[in-house]
Amino acid sequence: MNAPRVIGLLLWLALGSARGAEYTVLSQEHVAGHLRVETQPDGRIETDYSYRDNGRGPDIKESFRLATNGAPRDYRGRGRSTMGAEIAEDFDVVEAHARWRSRADSGDVPAGDDFVFIPLEASPGYYGALVRMLLAQPDGSAGTLGGLKIRAEILARLTPDAATGPLALVAVTGADAQPWYYWVRDDASHALFAITWPGFAVAEKGAEALVPALLARQQQAANERLGALRQRLAKPFEGVTLIRNVRWFDAPAARMRGPSDVWISQGRIDAVTEPGALRVLPERAIDGRGQTLLPGLWDMHAHLWSEDGLAHLAGGVTSIRDPGNDNQELLRLRDRIERGEVIGPNVYAAGFIEGKSPFSARNGIVAETLDEALDAVSWYACHGFVGIKLYNSIKPEWVKPLTTKARSLGLHVNGHVPAFMLAEQAVRAGYEELTHINQVMLNFVSRPGDDSRTLLRFQRVGSDAQAVDLASPKVRRFIALLRERQVVVDPTLMTFEAMFTQAQGELDPVLGGVAGHLPVLWQRQLRVAPMDLAGDKLDTYRRSYAKLLALTRDMHRAGVPLVAGTDGTAGLGLHRELALYVKAGIPAPEVLRIATWNGARVAGASAERGRIARGYAADLLLVEGDPSQDIEALRRASLVIQGRVAYAPAELYEAMGFKPFVAAPGMLVRPRP
Repeated sequence: MNAPRVIGLLLWLALGSARGAEYTVLSQEHVAGHLRVETQPDGRIETDYSYRDNGRGPDIKESFRLATNGAPRDYRGRGRSTMGAEIAEDFDVVEAHARWRSRADSGDVPAGDDFVFIPLEASPGYYGALVRMLLAQPDGSAGTLGGLKIRAEILARLTPDAATGPLALVAVTGADAQPWYYWVRDDASHALFAITWPGFAVAEKGAEALVPALLARQQQAANERLGALRQRLAKPFEGVTLIRNVRWFDAPAARMRGPSDVWISQGRIDAVTEPGALRVLPERAIDGRGQTLLPGLWDMHAHLWSEDGLAHLAGGVTSIRDPGNDNQELLRLRDRIERGEVIGPNVYAAGFIEGKSPFSARNGIVAETLDEALDAVSWYACHGFVGIKLYNSIKPEWVKPLTTKARSLGLHVNGHVPAFMLAEQAVRAGYEELTHINQVMLNFVSRPGDDSRTLLRFQRVGSDAQAVDLASPKVRRFIALLRERQVVVDPTLMTFEAMFTQAQGELDPVLGGVAGHLPVLWQRQLRVAPMDLAGDKLDTYRRSYAKLLALTRDMHRAGVPLVAGTDGTAGLGLHRELALYVKAGIPAPEVLRIATWNGARVAGASAERGRIARGYAADLLLVEGDPSQDIEALRRASLVIQGRVAYAPAELYEAMGFKPFVAAPGMLVRPRP
């Protein structure tokens, strides 16, 4: 038998349990789907990956073989993405060239034996093979597209029980802005055992009960990494800090003021004065000429993970509202941020309440009865949440008693409109805020029997919104109702931009404008459209998206309060959300007020945050240029101050593998005696 065949056979045998491995996909500890990995007698590996959460999920089937060094080759992936787009991707290395073709792109680049390919949408089974290959390399690394290196290292070890045996936690870096974590067998096979994230897991069948222990150990390792980053990147701002001769944004008035001197002490704004008016020697001084000082931005729809903190702060987002998460994990993360252990925004939590159904999302608390849902409201009130978020499977008849109780306990009520209910009915039953612009538009395009727990909540809007007459009495009456009751709308326009406007192979419009600053593998992902749109259907959906922009503009002009949320990419996603408000026709100064003062007010924090004034928390953003004239200037943040510490976004971006937008500002620091 020749050497290559011997090596190939040994690799096949080393897969161990992966020859016929089966895994359970869990969402919030409930079974959501499966992963099957089978190795055929000829050594070819086939995977079948499928799950459903919140009425959607991917279906992927793959086939690939392993080279003699374990690198995946001759890859074929087929299926449907989370939003239903077709997946069709092929890859191989032939004659020292990596060649691939997908529905989004194709390429041909020189490639060595250690080259590894990262598909646009692959199953954990593929990544399990990739991790095994990396761990087998002398330095744990391999080359990939763009001349980059990806690396695997073992961060921790754990033996959950004698029957399971020893496991190793592997971190893969270089492919993304944050590490990818995998649990593998801690033996020669390094067979995939589990992937764990808060609220989501893929675990070897029969080992589902071990997920909490694995996740706890993984989070401990991740927190150690994030804690080290904070120690390195946070700049203590003790004593007195002066930002000299800077223009500053008066958020409640939506006006630019100054130039002024802004004085900061003990984590708060101490004074805003005429330049040179105070004869005080500060600990540090920052020249603000040519720059603008704003209150820290608010993302009012962010589902926070510990790894997101750097991206939020790099984008000037100093505060977020989280309207749906693993409750215990979110509270722990909020505490770690407040104690200064990890980098992250100020967290204002809204408690997620969902009804039990086959389509249930599994965040927060899922209630089977009204009494259980009412108990959930009480639980959130007792645990420091600022509001509740109701979701798709809540029964319409529950809405009024839930909103009544929530408001009696001082909790703000927002959410999706429950299935088989219209937005106007939800508002009249007590909603104080509507989440997502599609939920507003469904008020005008829903048909009898439409089930908004499914993808129909996007498809109906995409096909029918373009025909809605925004000047019609029905639309005008509804907008008047929102204005009269001061019902807030969180449009999350950026969530729907690619969904409704992107053709396969085109750049995602949300991040396309900053593609050159992103990791190379992200740049490739930007050409994958979430839905299959082409021809007349694409034209229709684009007209519908334009109507969503116009509806957002009309609500704002009528006096309906807006807040800015993303439900997507941390930091940079909010910049695009605000740019879309400007594109819709809302003046940039008013957009800045939405992103600062409105967020603080709706979160119940307007006595503490959201404006530049004496006594307010020093949550501040210093940017090059004037975003009241050019909203894109928000990307050019040079300094972000969060109370008693500050960060240079350039350094945060570099830590994530991004190309910075601007350099850190110079600071004159007074020598200590």
